[in-house]
Amino acid sequence: MSSLPPWLANLLPILILLGAVSLVLARLPKVELGHTDAFRRRRFFNWFPLGMTYAFLYMGRYNLNEATSAMKGHTSNADFGTIFFWGTLVYGFAFLLNGPLTDRLGGRKTILLSAAGSSVANVLMGIVVYKVLTEGWQPPGGIVGTLSFLYAVNMYFQSFGAVSIVKVNASWFHVRERGQLGGVFGILISLGVYFAYDWSRFIAKAAPTYWVFFVPAAILAAFVVLDFFVIRDTPGHTGHPDFDTADASSGEAHAGLGVWPVFKKMITNRTIIIILMVEFCSGFMRNAIMQWYPKFAKATGIADGFVAANWGMLLCVAGITGGMFAGVISDRVFDSRRGPVSAVLYAGMSVGAVATLFLLGSPALGWTVIFMSLCVIGVHGMLSGTASMDFGGKKNAGLAVGIIDGAVYAGTALQSLLLGRILPAGEVAKDPHNWGNWPLAMLPLSFAGLLLATKVWNARPQPKAAPVSGASAVTQAVSAPKTGTGG
Repeated sequence: MSSLPPWLANLLPILILLGAVSLVLARLPKVELGHTDAFRRRRFFNWFPLGMTYAFLYMGRYNLNEATSAMKGHTSNADFGTIFFWGTLVYGFAFLLNGPLTDRLGGRKTILLSAAGSSVANVLMGIVVYKVLTEGWQPPGGIVGTLSFLYAVNMYFQSFGAVSIVKVNASWFHVRERGQLGGVFGILISLGVYFAYDWSRFIAKAAPTYWVFFVPAAILAAFVVLDFFVIRDTPGHTGHPDFDTADASSGEAHAGLGVWPVFKKMITNRTIIIILMVEFCSGFMRNAIMQWYPKFAKATGIADGFVAANWGMLLCVAGITGGMFAGVISDRVFDSRRGPVSAVLYAGMSVGAVATLFLLGSPALGWTVIFMSLCVIGVHGMLSGTASMDFGGKKNAGLAVGIIDGAVYAGTALQSLLLGRILPAGEVAKDPHNWGNWPLAMLPLSFAGLLLATKVWNARPQPKAAPVSGASAVTQAVSAPKTGTGG
């Protein structure tokens, strides 16, 4: 592949892997739920553009890493940590408004709002960087303060993304189909990470840094137009019959009580609380790996090594592999339970975190953190992308994924603030052995995630045989029986 253009050389392994995954999935025995071929086709044309919008939202989110790395003399690693902290903090708390808002408005409207708002925010960040780099402009409050504010605005709109995709898909997929859907969710995350790192790095090398913001803004604007004409909230909106998805909303005749009574019942339920804690650990681990390995590689002079130079592509391959592994074994081995898969993957993360302590000066470090990324993306797909649908049900999916994703970004905010301050800078950072605080910070979170995941080993949603209203419905829906065959 050496004669291929760099961008195509990186994209080709991803395309080959996606082809292989598609072939494997096509040959798996189908879950027979009475769907027609016409329904399956229309469902594909619903979730695929929705999913690609979500992937490019990632590009418009994590492009910040490459942009700040390219702005030498203007931003430091600590500055990146500060900007990223404020963005993730806003993202984490935005679910209080955006989860219920998505349940009220529907995922179609909110994915349009998400893509449009993020596009505008990226344009504004690009303008700021353009004026700083070309005119020497000093924005009010300094570049860190200004980018922190605009990135926080971006992340507010970004927070609609996962909520919207789960809300829409909750009406289109039965519980027994959602394990593989969680794997697809992991693939979309992985593609977004690839776009964010490798495409952004390519753009930063080929053009001025501000284009790292303008390009995803243009792509998201195009998807706003496409999604408006293609995406619909339910099968019924496309002329296909709606059906019982057998999740926590099954058997409910109406939405029941308001947001706050339902919210209180959900966050006082043991299963939901444990899932929140697991995903807090996932948010910490995911971004401690994804955001800081490139910084580590650049500081220690190994940025031209294979893993560092192909970071986005390798993360994408790992994420696709981890997502589909998690999805298939969830549905095929663990009877559509999400807890066992999360425990298996957290065991892998824990082993990787221990190994990282001893590999800081070794080329094997890069492959170790790629393996850890495989594990954490698989967990995130299972819990944020799938368990949120199962336990929230299609009527409360927005609120459920908002709460769970809020926990993810609370963990992300903590790691951003913590690692931005305890990791080395300047000349000291050139020695990889001075980065020992990095794996030490990950160790307790990886072990905590493993222990917590074992506590929801048998958790599954409980459909109601007859309509049950309000908060009592949610209480029943998120129960975690020790036995049962599930939906």
